[in-house]
Amino acid sequence: MDEIRAEEIIRARLSENRYQHSRRVAMVAREMARTFGLDETKAGLAGIVHDYAKGMPGYELLSIAREHDLLEDEVEEKSPDLLHATVGAFLLSRDHGLDDEEVLNAVRSHTLGRVGMTDLEKVLFLADLIEPGRDFPGIERLRCLAMRNLDQGMVQAIDLTLRYCMDQGRLIHPRTVLVRNNLLSSLPSDRTLW
Repeated sequence: MDEIRAEEIIRARLSENRYQHSRRVAMVAREMARTFGLDETKAGLAGIVHDYAKGMPGYELLSIAREHDLLEDEVEEKSPDLLHATVGAFLLSRDHGLDDEEVLNAVRSHTLGRVGMTDLEKVLFLADLIEPGRDFPGIERLRCLAMRNLDQGMVQAIDLTLRYCMDQGRLIHPRTVLVRNNLLSSLPSDRTLW
């Protein structure tokens, strides 16, 4: 699947706002890929398709996840929107023949992350949060960090996401905490440097 075909699929599937978000994510992902010496084509493709299953009703996400053994934790049953990344990757592969595992893994991990993420996965995770349509407290610092160091950007992004979830009284997926701790343990201990 090339980016032109992917954009056609996404435009037909998503709301106009979500489609424009996906286009901005693809733009930022390509820019980040260029900065970090990654494949810009794969980054753009991942950006366009990352929210393929966004907007699907929770019961449908749960049904697909149960049927195809995609559930990882009970938090997903209580907050089924978290499944849009995993289910989206599954549907892109099954229904549209997307077979690039790097792109599919980026789509799978763009919401919760995963321990051992590739740089392409980190780029998509971050591009989804820092695209120009996003505006939340701390975003400018996050944008700067994300364009300088993927791991530092990831920790900052997860910290902001966790704070938001706690402030909203939302469940926190244990995988995201594991990802944060794993990344944090690999960074210099003096966080004042960033």
